[in-house]
Amino acid sequence: MTQKPEKKPIIIKKYSNRRLYNTEISNYITLDDVCLMVKKNEDFVVIDAKTGDDLTQMTLTQIIVEQESKGFNMLPINFLRQIISFYDDSVRAVVPHYLEGTMEAFTRNQEQMRHYTEATLKEFSPFKLFEDITKRNLSIIDNTFKILSGNLGAGAEGEDEKK
Repeated sequence: MTQKPEKKPIIIKKYSNRRLYNTEISNYITLDDVCLMVKKNEDFVVIDAKTGDDLTQMTLTQIIVEQESKGFNMLPINFLRQIISFYDDSVRAVVPHYLEGTMEAFTRNQEQMRHYTEATLKEFSPFKLFEDITKRNLSIIDNTFKILSGNLGAGAEGEDEKK
């Protein structure tokens, strides 16, 4: 069995003027572009163009700060306070692994819920319900017209016989 080679992460260089350069597309990008890359699950690293230091974590944190400042408050104040308090605590080495595992479990559960919700909506879709009701109503109307047409036709024939 042949494994396909792992794709190397995209290299994003951060320059001293804070500009980001995506080496894969040979173009400057913004933090919003990096945010989209995260949402598309693209693998990348951000490196300092001068020193080669890995700035990925700092860049991702910057995106979170910007999202929070736009009013997308996902991080509760007590959570932030607890995180800050762990920086000087002996458990600080465990916290990243715990948070990562918790988010992975949350993501799996979210995907399962999304799957169950989609399956349920397909089965019990309000649109399907309306479609079924509409079909039944059209069938009733169609049958009513057939019955009325038959009676009107019979009545017209009966009048011709009388004449």
